[in-house]
Amino acid sequence: MDFPITRLAEPRAVRLVSTARLRDPVLHLLLDDPSLAGRPPEELAQLARDLAEIEGGTSARLTSEAAMASAFPAGRPHAHFVNAAFAYFRPREANRFNEPGYGAWYAALAFETSLAEVVFHIGRELDRVRDWNATIEWAEMWASFAGDFVDLRAAQPAPACLDPDPALGYPAGNALARAVRDAGLNGILYPSVRQAGGTCLVALWPHVVQSVAQGAILRTIWAGSREPRVERA
Repeated sequence: MDFPITRLAEPRAVRLVSTARLRDPVLHLLLDDPSLAGRPPEELAQLARDLAEIEGGTSARLTSEAAMASAFPAGRPHAHFVNAAFAYFRPREANRFNEPGYGAWYAALAFETSLAEVVFHIGRELDRVRDWNATIEWAEMWASFAGDFVDLRAAQPAPACLDPDPALGYPAGNALARAVRDAGLNGILYPSVRQAGGTCLVALWPHVVQSVAQGAILRTIWAGSREPRVERA
């Protein structure tokens, strides 16, 4: 690799996660059935566990998370979010520094940068379906990072992996990520492609994501425009 390696000690970087992952399993709604009124608490608790197990066996995301459980033990706060990031990747399309078969934890050093990144990616999907009407809620997930990262922040000229066109930038980014993983490094620091002046990082191993804590909830609302309205929920 022709890029410098930085020993990072970042106490606070943010990732925006869909609040759908904060909700109870869908089958959990069955516990509201009036016929269950008056049942002993221990019986209801067992039923809740059974319903969660049923849903977990049929949900691709939950099944993938379970497979990653040993990589990031469940006893750590918000372990399932970390497992999901590494286990539930896009099956047919790459991201900038991960491809089908390899998940990653993307984060930014500032909320505004993280927001710009997710707005871009949701915008791509809305463009595909030609419908700029959507409402999505997000939760801030803050985490700390330490260790050796490949550092692209001062690279001149900008490397191919930072090309704003995914068709050009993503193949180069995945080649770099493979080299970083092979070298046993923690991830990549890079200037945000979607917000000038912003800084992003990608952790390529679950254990690199530390001290995860949930922050605020926000809502992005597209109402026929490419630029969403952003509200604090």
